[in-house]
Amino acid sequence: MIEQPLVLVINCGSSSLKFAVHALDRHSSLLSGLADRLGLEGATISFKDQSGKTVHDLKEPTHAAALEAVLEELAARGWLNALAAVGHRVVHGGELFSSSVLVTPEVLAEIEDISPLAPLHNPSAVLGMRVALSRLAVPHVAVMDTAFHQTMPPSAYLYAVPMSLYRDHFVRRYGFHGTSHRFVAGEAVNMLGLDPSDHGLVTAHLGNGASATAVLNGRSVDTTMGMTPLEGLVMGTRSGDIDPGALAYIARRTGCDWDEMDELLNKRSGLLGVSELSNDCRELEAAATRGHAGAQVALEVFVHRLARHIGGLAMSLPRLDAVVFTGGIGENSVRIRAMTVHRLRPLGLALDDDANRRMVAGNAGVISRGERPVAAVVNTNEEWMIARDTAELAGLTRPAVTVPG
Repeated sequence: MIEQPLVLVINCGSSSLKFAVHALDRHSSLLSGLADRLGLEGATISFKDQSGKTVHDLKEPTHAAALEAVLEELAARGWLNALAAVGHRVVHGGELFSSSVLVTPEVLAEIEDISPLAPLHNPSAVLGMRVALSRLAVPHVAVMDTAFHQTMPPSAYLYAVPMSLYRDHFVRRYGFHGTSHRFVAGEAVNMLGLDPSDHGLVTAHLGNGASATAVLNGRSVDTTMGMTPLEGLVMGTRSGDIDPGALAYIARRTGCDWDEMDELLNKRSGLLGVSELSNDCRELEAAATRGHAGAQVALEVFVHRLARHIGGLAMSLPRLDAVVFTGGIGENSVRIRAMTVHRLRPLGLALDDDANRRMVAGNAGVISRGERPVAAVVNTNEEWMIARDTAELAGLTRPAVTVPG
């Protein structure tokens, strides 16, 4: 039995709705799932808990129907009366939001106003919030991916373009994956016994999307992603950094327009583009072991760019205490971590091969030898961070309800 208020975490996409239900006495979710193919035929919703996963057809392929299915599941489990707050993931908060906020009509309007900065994401988040607000009379909280990086100084967030573009059109670096970087940095400080008010970290969130961040005393001071999530590291299908002059050359040579260029850089580049095989790091590692040349060079490009950016981010810190790997690749790829740490020897890092091999399947800890700086693995938990922010802002004044486990 669980005697805790529950927080529902919602992550709305244009054609999907991810959710998780958290009790505040545990990091892992009680229930999670995904409504997929919203707006299309064959929309389904999955529910996953400790007993396994089930998949059901949705009555209608809409976000409202998906949320209704979630609420019906909570009611069937006897959990609906325990639901005390809802947390919403929002990709872009622009310069308006430097922390998570309670959702009000004014906040909704502001998130909608900055949708041009994230046209594929923010409208979906606003839609999800409106649907949830119409059904759940509890506090709602918006947690922004960009908020953590609002502590970057102008030297880190400004592009060297005419300042009028920043003043009039908000062209600057915002950074993303902030919820993950914030959680992982806090966990690393605890794991490594660092002083919360005096430490320097580089956190590397590595998955199909990837970014790294310099964290000084718990605050982001630099990061690899920019105005959009395309800048920075090589990713599954995204190019990361590329000479803008190369884009003009490609356009002239191939005749592609900006929409086609956007599709090329976001969906056909990165590990997929270099390997000409896959965007999945696991598949590429297996293929590289078999001698696939494209897979080998793709992994080498990925690691080269990662190590170069980690080294650059370290220069935004007065000292470096640790490099922290997280995300699907960072938590599970022994090979990528080993290749990266070997390239970071100029920073004083030395790999512990045995420790590195143990850090898979949810294990976390130090993977280097010697004193500071160290390399470590920390398991991220963005949903829990959203739930925690939501609980703090909501106050959770409703009495705790005994929830069937």
